[in-house]
Amino acid sequence: MEIALVLGLLVAAIILFSTERIGVDLVTGLLLVVLVLTGILTTGEAFAAFGTDFIVMLASIYVITNAVETSGVLDEVANRLSRSKPAKVVGLMLWLLPFTALMSAFMNNTTLTALLIPPVLALAKKSKLPASKLLMALAFSSIVGGTCTVIGTSTNIVVSAYLQQHGIATIGMFDFFGIGLVLVAVTLVYMMTLGRWLTPVREAPDEGTVSTGRLYTSEIRVLAGSSLIDTRVGASELTASGFEVLSVKRNDHQLFGTRGMLYKEGDVVLVQGDVDTLLAVKDKAGIEILADELMAGNGKSEEVMLTEVLIPSSSRLVGSTIAQARFLDRYGLAVAAVHRAGERLSSHIGKVRLRVGDVLLVQGPPEALHELNDQHNLISLEKFTTDPKRVRKGYISIGLFLVAIVLSTTGLVPLAIAFLCAALATVLLRITDSVQAYTAIDWRLIILIGGMTAMGTAMVNSGADQFLSSWVVKLCAPMGVQGTLAGFMVLTVLLTQPMSNAAAALVVLPIAISAATALGASPVTFGMAVMLSASISLITPFEPSCVLVYTPGRYRFTDFLRVGGPLTAILLVVVFFLVQRQWPL
Repeated sequence: MEIALVLGLLVAAIILFSTERIGVDLVTGLLLVVLVLTGILTTGEAFAAFGTDFIVMLASIYVITNAVETSGVLDEVANRLSRSKPAKVVGLMLWLLPFTALMSAFMNNTTLTALLIPPVLALAKKSKLPASKLLMALAFSSIVGGTCTVIGTSTNIVVSAYLQQHGIATIGMFDFFGIGLVLVAVTLVYMMTLGRWLTPVREAPDEGTVSTGRLYTSEIRVLAGSSLIDTRVGASELTASGFEVLSVKRNDHQLFGTRGMLYKEGDVVLVQGDVDTLLAVKDKAGIEILADELMAGNGKSEEVMLTEVLIPSSSRLVGSTIAQARFLDRYGLAVAAVHRAGERLSSHIGKVRLRVGDVLLVQGPPEALHELNDQHNLISLEKFTTDPKRVRKGYISIGLFLVAIVLSTTGLVPLAIAFLCAALATVLLRITDSVQAYTAIDWRLIILIGGMTAMGTAMVNSGADQFLSSWVVKLCAPMGVQGTLAGFMVLTVLLTQPMSNAAAALVVLPIAISAATALGASPVTFGMAVMLSASISLITPFEPSCVLVYTPGRYRFTDFLRVGGPLTAILLVVVFFLVQRQWPL
């Protein structure tokens, strides 16, 4: 009975993680409640993982990296990159990809990719190269670069924490650095040879405007006296401007099949178009973007500006609707439009449920837009003028980060304590304040780590891990131990498509470790193979870094399958052999 309950909860968690209709933190919390109330876990077992040193280390890293990201140091680096001399594709890749991978080993790859896209577009234009040849390689190198260190990706951190919590192994900062370097080298060589040939040639949009070629979904209201009134949708000035009309809302009723319908006063029109088209509509009499109406009563500033912001994986807004996010109350900003790569949105703006990688077109006063640089929930995709004083503080934060790495690597100070000291120093030196420090921490991921680690304990207590592992071992028996290891690696890659990499690794990990024990193999080998497999899945554009380059590179879904599929297979083979070499079966 307990096995059936735990497996049922596991399946439910996988489905909910995949759909993202409920936040991963809420799903994890509900799992813990059910497991404790049913007696499968004790209260101590349910919350044991929340008190580990890895949780302290992870929280500290978020504080330090946020201090660096909001200082403008990375923007300064990006601006210098954009002034690099023109070169051929291979010449640019030869220094751009290693640089990206190195940076990604110590910071969030989504943020890094977002910061590097503008200079890469500028370099591509200067070198008269199609941006599509560079942007996918940029995203892939930022993802694979995270395999070099424990702190490179959230997946590495959660797996390391799980292995330590269950007494299997303690993974050091650079224990798999050599494997990560090989993976980066393979990615570099592949993208400069076969990958370059497979990557499509598509021109990026012209630089110098807010638009990056993204098609946004927005809402427009037809006002009294508008020239649209009593004109047909398909032959209207709005359609001629370049908008695609998706639906019309009239008297709380949503109408479709609208091309032959006549506009009426008060109609709320759901449209899709680029930023330039939206900006042109703002100047037309009798039409307003609904966000304009929201800003009218704000009173903060007469000047209103537009900018694009990204929803990162660490954002607490993921899973909430735009209405629930209360942008105007929280940030003094109104959401004018939403872009989601590879998908057409059909619901009205307030009902759109935010996902990782969504890009929002927001408007507000300059002071509110500048404050976005201090937000961990949103990443501004626009360049801003850096403050020299803040940049200096950013360099101090980098110095503190490096000192923590050296002290922990040499064994002089425990890993968690080294990073905690560095995080505290950023507050004591007034590089950041305590409010920003707490805001910087991705509490959703921390809850996911603690909760799914407890889920692993529940699988052990109930015997669900042995049940599943015995089934897997029996299925893979003809292939032997190595075949079973390969099977778990492929399973992990497949699960990372509908759900986050960290969640996929935590789902597979308990089963893989139990199977390794049943086979008399090393659970560390299986654990590390699962961890690295989750970090090298490049088959689809669902990874946030890939979502970011999807539209600027004018890519299609099949482009990632064609280019990233073979690379993922090659990297899996490399991991398969190198993991066994470092941690023998």
